[in-house]
This record gives sequence, C-alpha cells and structure tokens, in this order.
Amino acid sequence: MRRSRLLIAVLAIPLIGGIVVAGPAAVAQPRLSGETTEFTVLAAEGQSVAAAEQAIRDAGGTVVHTNSAVGLITASAPANGFTERVSADRAIYGAAKATSIGRAPKDRAAAKPGAEQEHGASKKKPAAPKPVGTDPLDDQLWGLKSTRSDLARTVQAGDKRVKVGIIDTGVDGSHPDIAPNFDAADSRNFTRDIPTDETGAVVDGPCEYRGCVDPANHDDNGHGTHVAGTIAAAANGFGVSGVAPNVTIVNVRAGQDSGFFFLQPTVDALTYAGDAGIDVVNMSFYVDPWLYNCANNPADSQAEKLEQRTITEAVNRALNYAYRKGVTSVVALGNQHTDLGAPQPDTTSPDYPAASTHPRTIDNASCLSLPTEGPHTIGVGAFGPSGAKADYSNYGTEQISVSAPGGYFRDGFGTDWYRTNENEILSAYPKNVGVAEGNIDAAGNVTPDGAALGVQKAVAADGRVGYYQFLQGTSMATPHATGVAALIVSQYGKASHGGFGLSPDAVQRVIEGTAAPIACPVPRTFDYLDEGRDASFTATCNGTPEFNGFYGNGAVDAYAAVTHGSPYVRG
Repeated sequence: MRRSRLLIAVLAIPLIGGIVVAGPAAVAQPRLSGETTEFTVLAAEGQSVAAAEQAIRDAGGTVVHTNSAVGLITASAPANGFTERVSADRAIYGAAKATSIGRAPKDRAAAKPGAEQEHGASKKKPAAPKPVGTDPLDDQLWGLKSTRSDLARTVQAGDKRVKVGIIDTGVDGSHPDIAPNFDAADSRNFTRDIPTDETGAVVDGPCEYRGCVDPANHDDNGHGTHVAGTIAAAANGFGVSGVAPNVTIVNVRAGQDSGFFFLQPTVDALTYAGDAGIDVVNMSFYVDPWLYNCANNPADSQAEKLEQRTITEAVNRALNYAYRKGVTSVVALGNQHTDLGAPQPDTTSPDYPAASTHPRTIDNASCLSLPTEGPHTIGVGAFGPSGAKADYSNYGTEQISVSAPGGYFRDGFGTDWYRTNENEILSAYPKNVGVAEGNIDAAGNVTPDGAALGVQKAVAADGRVGYYQFLQGTSMATPHATGVAALIVSQYGKASHGGFGLSPDAVQRVIEGTAAPIACPVPRTFDYLDEGRDASFTATCNGTPEFNGFYGNGAVDAYAAVTHGSPYVRG
C-alpha cells in the first residue's frame, strides 16, 4: 500500500481496455496492429474453455494462462483490433486489455452460504482445544474485547485444520505474531509487480525481486499483514493476538504493492481458495477500476459498459465457484459513507490508469460494487470504540450482514478519546513497509513520525522483533468478523472424506444469529458535523433493533458464536 487505497477505510484496482461482448460476426475483420499486449478474455456461459482458447488463436492471439473454473483466460495479441475480432466469436463473453481490478486503501480518514460442505487438509483429529491467554499488547485491542474473543478462546481458540485465506496485498509470514500460524506451503502470490501504468504514473514502483514477483510470504503494502494479524495473530506471549489465535493463515495474494487488485489475480485467488480447501476468505477491497460496475450507465462509452459487464460476470462466477467448494466469503462494505441501497454519485471511476475518471450517476438496480454485492458474501460494516457507526463506513439494509470493530479516529467527540490513535485498530506491521513509510529507521527504531501515529515495537527475550500500527476502515472490521467465522468452523465443523469444514450457509447463520443486536441511534439521522465531516457523511439508520442499516444483525460476538451457535448450524 504505497498510498491510501485499501478498505482501511479500503478498496481495489482496474481492468483497462475495451470489452466487447459476443455478438454477430463483423462483416470485415479489423486489422491487427500495435505492440503485443495482454488481454483478459471471458468464455461465454455454456461454451467450453477449449472453444474460447481456439477463438483467441483464430483472432490472432496467444493463450498465456487459463482459469478453467471460471473460464477466464489471459492472452497476448497486438494492441489494436484483437478485442473486436475475438468478441465476435460466440464462444466469447467479453475481452479487455488486462488491467487491475481492485484495491485496498490505506487511509486514516477513510479511503477508499445449501447442503453441508466439508473440506480441509488434515486427516488427523487434533486433541480437544486448550484455552489460551492474551498477549502483552492486547490491552490496547478494544476490538478483541468487543468481539469477546478474550472469552471465546477459553472455550475455542481455533482449530489448526481451519484455513483462512487472506486475499489482499500479501502477508508478512516472518512477522513473529504471524509465523506460528502461517502456512507457507499453501500460500500463493497471483500478482506480478507493475512499476508504472500506461501513462507513466507510478503504480507499484521498482520491482523488489527479480522477475517482479514477490515471494508468497511477503507484503510491500502492510494492509494484508494488518488484516492477518487481527484474524489470527498467535497467542504466544508476544505482541498481539488475533480473534482466532490458533487457526491457520494462508496468503492468497491478489493485490498489488500499491493496493490495486487485477481481475485475473482476483479470480485466480478465489478459485484457488476453493480448490485448496480454504474455509474462510477475507476480502477487504472493491473491484476497480469501477467503484460500481454498471451494465448500461449513460456516462460510459460502449467499451466501458461492456468492460463492466465482463468484470461482473467473471467475479460472480468466481464467488459462486468458491461457495460451491465450501468457502465462506467475508467482505468489507466499503468506506464511501454511503447507503449501498441508494448510492451517491460516483466521481472516482474508472480509477486506472491515471486521470481516467468521469462523474456518473449510479442506478442501484443495475450497478454493483464487487465483491460486496456479489453472491454468497457476508458484508461487514464498521463501528468505533463507543459503538457508534464509523463516519466513513458504508451502510444500508440491502447489503449489510453484521458489524464489527473497524476503528473510528473521530469517535468520542467532546471527550479525551476524540482524534486519538487508540480509537483505531492495532495489528501487525511489516518492518519493510514501516521503513519505506518513514515510521521505522534503518536501525529498527520507531521514528518520531511513527510514534505520532502510534507505531509500536516489541522485542522478545530470544531477540525476535515485531512492529505494530493503528489503522481504521471497513478493512479492519472485516477481519474481526472473519476471525469469528473461523472460530465457528473450528467449533462446529465436521470431518468428512479426509477433510474438515462447515458449509458457508451454516457459518453465515451462526455469525448472524449470534451477533449482539444494536439499535439505531436516537435520532436516527446522524450528521457527523461536530466531528468535522461535511453533509455528505450524514446517515440515516433504517430498520429495527434486531436488524438495521448501521449494524445489520448486530456486532459479531465470538463467545456467543462458539457457545450458543448450535441451533443455527442446523438451520
């Protein structure tokens, strides 16, 4: 995360280029010209991947990579004429120049489930779970207390067979709080660093590794590591612990160093999660370049409309695939402080490449923010330490499932809490990112700038060193809910056919059914003006104490989930 991109208040990246849907063959094939370029091509529903690959070759392209689960193919071809040629084939749904598709923002102020399915890796049943304690810095984790993880771990601290996939910017597998639970063998990096975009604007910057592909235990952004720590930092007497401190962390990287998420890596990460036996995935981003993917927005060109339709189809296919494989998908609602059932105008799309945006009015019926509005997702909103909805958090009864601690820097107006780091969420921080951001010096000491942001350093007796930072956003709320979901699978999962797991539907029923209800504020409309926000942040809470637009079914409750969730498992 080189700049504020993640659903910290966090987001996603773009797919560039025109997308053309299959239609009648053109009378004359356009001429191919220009430099060789990568394209993303989606096979039409009901058509074989082999037929789509042949269509690519017939259009003058070369197949580079194929995701057979979704029918998404990366191809190379001359820059001009290929999309029109290939899209004229009935085997093709759409095509576009390959570009990013999501981002996870890093911004203190707010950047941007059927039949029981059981899966997993280990065949050996572990011993009964043992209670674990808390760690030295846990007294600063108000989110841990809010979710009652400190109590839940006396009953269920997590099962090592339960795997949580972090679909994000990477995970620092060497961090002392991550390493004990990190599965290096199953971790994957589906991205390749992109130094600059086509306009010359910096994206990821210079590649840190030869081949521009980071190791699968590396994070040059910090967002993914922070998320992983909140979910499952080990309770090891050092630093911080996570909501589910004994489950397994798997890095399923789809985000760039810069926080962008491309279409192919994002789809590959989701289908891999299904194939690898991942139980729960955390997704704190939205699919760029479009904050909302609209089917027919009048402000967009025909190519842009077709591009958005293709993104929507590909992501939805991937979410459905993961669901059928038993993956529970937990997603951030986003940080645009908008009711997702009545979205505000979009002035940020397309956000890639640089200087591509144009204003759009959003039609809720035909525009989707993905993956939040995709199938089989658990949408998470954010609140602060007082329980107030965070100013940046999206809301609305249409998409929210539950709420969770996400940090709220401006919480506690009129008190000593107001505008303090401690209102945010403390979690793991990669040293390399801290050094690059100027918060840690070359000698490993926290700098004055880092201290002002609340960056902390922990040193173990054996010399291990860990760093921690405060962040806020629905990106921080989502991992609290993901941790609870992992505890639910740990507590109620079953072994079957050599695997272990719990159906996504059952997980969702338990997490929603055991959440602690929070009523709307009185009055129901809150303006955030005292907190220094403008009128666009004003939000109205609709619904009942049992379910409303600010909190959904309520605040996630780890202790209630593992002690009173049985009735919801059965449905």
